[in-house]
Amino acid sequence: MATFLAEDALRPYPAHIPYDKQSVPVPGTKRPGQTAHYINGMWGYLDPTKFSIQTLPDIFTSGLSKGKDSPFLGHRPIVSKQPLKFANYYEWQTYGEVDIRRRNIGSAVDHLFKTGVIGGGELETVGLWSINRPEWQIIDIALLSHKKIGVSLYDTLGKDSVEYIINHANLTIIFATVEHIPSLLKLAPQTPNLKLIVSIDVLSPELSKVFTEWGQTQNILVKDFNEMEALGRANLIEPIRPSPSDIASICYTSGTTNMPKGVVLTHRMFSSAVVTNLLGLELPDDAAVFSYLPLAHIYERSNEMCTMATGGKIGFFTGDPLRLIEDCQILKPAFFPGVPRVLNRIYQAAMAAADVPGAKGNLFRKAYSTKLEKFRATGDNTHFFWDKLVFRKLRAVLGGNVQLISSGSAPISPDVIDFLNVAFSCYVTEGRFRYGMTEGSAVAAKAWKGDPTACGTCGPVQSACEIKLLDVPAMGYTSEDLPNPRGEICIRGPCCFNGYYKDEKNTKETIDEEGWIHTGDVGEIDSVGRFKIVDRVKNIMKLAQGEYVALEKVENTYSTCPVVGQIYVHGDSLQSYLVGVIIPDPVQLANIVSTLDGKKVAPEDTAALTAACRDPRVVKVIFDQLMQEGRKNNLKGFESLRRIHVSLNMFSVDDNTMTPTMKVRRKDAYNKFKSELDALYALGESKL
Repeated sequence: MATFLAEDALRPYPAHIPYDKQSVPVPGTKRPGQTAHYINGMWGYLDPTKFSIQTLPDIFTSGLSKGKDSPFLGHRPIVSKQPLKFANYYEWQTYGEVDIRRRNIGSAVDHLFKTGVIGGGELETVGLWSINRPEWQIIDIALLSHKKIGVSLYDTLGKDSVEYIINHANLTIIFATVEHIPSLLKLAPQTPNLKLIVSIDVLSPELSKVFTEWGQTQNILVKDFNEMEALGRANLIEPIRPSPSDIASICYTSGTTNMPKGVVLTHRMFSSAVVTNLLGLELPDDAAVFSYLPLAHIYERSNEMCTMATGGKIGFFTGDPLRLIEDCQILKPAFFPGVPRVLNRIYQAAMAAADVPGAKGNLFRKAYSTKLEKFRATGDNTHFFWDKLVFRKLRAVLGGNVQLISSGSAPISPDVIDFLNVAFSCYVTEGRFRYGMTEGSAVAAKAWKGDPTACGTCGPVQSACEIKLLDVPAMGYTSEDLPNPRGEICIRGPCCFNGYYKDEKNTKETIDEEGWIHTGDVGEIDSVGRFKIVDRVKNIMKLAQGEYVALEKVENTYSTCPVVGQIYVHGDSLQSYLVGVIIPDPVQLANIVSTLDGKKVAPEDTAALTAACRDPRVVKVIFDQLMQEGRKNNLKGFESLRRIHVSLNMFSVDDNTMTPTMKVRRKDAYNKFKSELDALYALGESKL
């Protein structure tokens, strides 16, 4: 066993980076109706058996080998509950301390399975329902190290989905934060297999008594984390090493129509994804990643496992989204994982603050244009003078130490990627096709560092998979298109899943006979081998004149407009055009109203903003901004909105119009605004 397990995967970029051959076709793989198979042009196609990281426990062992006294998991302690106040520092648990705790928890869980207190199903599954916090990682590492299968419950899942997952995965034990315990106990009559709830929070004697007695009425044991650690110490065993083919996790993806699907991921699949993400990773030895994106999702788990493999630190947010910036400024992370809805907010706030008259605004625009021109010409996103004078303050917003920003989960505007490069002078990577997040272990494509023309693309295929494009004749996309081949993106490789848990129908619809995952994304590959998402096969509708429209593509295009907080685009096959609902960003809406009326309106003035949504002048300003964004991104005429309804009545998980991963449930969103959307069509096609 290597002293430092991640060492063989931590390969720096070569002195000469082949930007002209980022993905390369495999000879002899081109067939009618599809492109050749493409593999990574720098790292090649990964053979997972050649790396010392073979299973997920190897990742923790890798971090531990860097030094048991190295800080690992950090949080801000609570110093006051009334009012709630957090310390202005992070408190850390070391790798060595976590090693002891993961052995205790893992031993306790294994003992309970062996003695029949829990279990009885075909798999030894364990549920975990919590926001990001140190205990989340301790539990997950413990389960992986003792050959158990973790099943995460989303913190924002509705009652029906929680009930479904508990029964579908046969969860007999669930680790949960204290606020979720009542929900689990109320569900007990519908989840008869659940036998034990473990409170991640230490319970007071009074609360412990209430939960224990309530649990007894439902034949459910309730313990807290301290009790589990004590049970493990009393029944301590060595970690149980899994094989690469063993199941590591069942990750349930939130559906926009039906119940979640359980993606079965093995240790080989997940560890392959981590290894490929380590290639070219350049972070300091004590680098910290900021943990705020849900750990129930594969993207954040992959980010934190990469940090763990290199012996880095994971600093958790307080749990309050309003304190994200404060947390960042105290943690000073080197790695900031993002998703478009977060990164767009940073971009919108910075650009709004810079869009001021006079010398200050002129200075920012000069600095921004100078750096952007240099970056596009050379790939160098630093500038000795402007970074110190202008952009130092922007960097300080995220702590001043960020060296890597990643964007995943959905496409993001090229303007935002350009801004992040210019403002933060760090490696900014957009990648990981939106559909392949879970099914491909958060791996598909990723942009290379220093590529000056990568903006707007997802970069080349990563080394843990291969990609091909499949013709979509109904939409006019083919592998013979010029100048670039186009088609549905299909991925295959050691990082890719083999099927959904107990769901043969969806498995067959997603994976073909040759093992290719059909993502539903339409992509093109440019002359140097970078992929770009250009359309969407799924959520396609046909307008009355016969044109096909990908509604998600239109929404993603308009969502980069600063005024858009949320958007729903609707099409009726009996109509020849699109209409939509815009939930404006309160700050942007307040600026519009203030400008039109000549008096200051605050973003918190809900009454004034609600009234403004009915003002035709305000609606026209918002519509014009959307049209400008559409033209900039080359939306075709039939893809453009013709009329909009503006409202502050947000889509949400609570009213079932959004999934827990913030994707619009189209049917429910339409029903929410049915009368308004039908009224827009009744007005006719003319633009505002």
